[in-house]
Amino acid sequence: MKVLIAPDSFKGTAAAAEVAAALAAGWSAVQPRDDIVALPQADGGEGTCAAVAATGDWHWRHSEVDGPDGRPVSARWLLGHDGQRAVIELAEPSGIGLLDRLDPWRADTHGLGRLIGAALAAGAGSVQIGLGGSASTDGGAGALMALGLRAFDEEGRPIARGARGLQTVAYVDTDGLAAKPAGGVELLVDTAAPLCGPQGAAAVFGPQKGATPVDVEQLDDGLARWARILNAAGLQADPDTPGAGAAGGAGFGLMAWGADATSGSQRIAELTGLDAELATADLVLTGEGRFDGTSWTGKLVGHVLDAAARHGVPALVVAGQVAARCAVPAVSLTAIAGSAEAAMADPLHWLRAAGSAAAQRQRR
Repeated sequence: MKVLIAPDSFKGTAAAAEVAAALAAGWSAVQPRDDIVALPQADGGEGTCAAVAATGDWHWRHSEVDGPDGRPVSARWLLGHDGQRAVIELAEPSGIGLLDRLDPWRADTHGLGRLIGAALAAGAGSVQIGLGGSASTDGGAGALMALGLRAFDEEGRPIARGARGLQTVAYVDTDGLAAKPAGGVELLVDTAAPLCGPQGAAAVFGPQKGATPVDVEQLDDGLARWARILNAAGLQADPDTPGAGAAGGAGFGLMAWGADATSGSQRIAELTGLDAELATADLVLTGEGRFDGTSWTGKLVGHVLDAAARHGVPALVVAGQVAARCAVPAVSLTAIAGSAEAAMADPLHWLRAAGSAAAQRQRR
């Protein structure tokens, strides 16, 4: 039997390649004769650059930029062997995992803009940006300001960094904004969320970044204000475009710069040959740190399950926590380990155990 193992990373605990290897080891311990194919995936969040790097001749680069709280971080990104293509992962310079504590008002995407600038300075003619795992809800203001946009309040003073600045922004100066590269900017998004409203960046993802219900309402107001200001300045983008709410609204800010959004899971699947492997698979295992309602709104696991269904291939989900009803069999690390804390303390051990449990289930 051919078993295709195509997981996402387990955010903050294990990279997608580590997850795939651990599941494969656990499965093989029970079913040693099965043909195991490990195909780590990503959807624009953590692990996007690693998944792309495995598909061809890419060179890793490192740039020191501001992290989401202003402290310097060394962020990795990819430059194609021809020097013309760059791939950037927002989680590297502006990810939530870089914070010591959640800060929904001051965390920003300035480092992302600096990283884009580094890619442009290196000669990249096109840029792909994975938007996932963000720490902020600043509408991409930090990134645009790092690229040369200037934003002011009613008194003509520069606005504060982060979502706080969106509360007071009155106008922007676009004269110094860097030009979009000739080959374009493609955003790899893991959500179809619009910028604002009950399904928008603040409402859906703000609580994960430390926002209270009152904060969410104010954050949403700030994003709406930011959209009006950018559009009035000639940076045209529709805040209702699917993916505008990605990464705390960074999707919208970069769309206003001229970027186009596409499904990150779809693009990575194309690069890694997921459909070709599914065509000959007897079973697919996929997984992520937490399986919940958002897993079906553009994230990797939902995409793999949909693709498996199209090919008529049975599927099984392994997740750190299973917090939503799943249409296919699911294995929870938390259930196996006895608690979320135990599962997170040694995720690779429990992933191997989950791989064995999945193989035992298949045997029945």
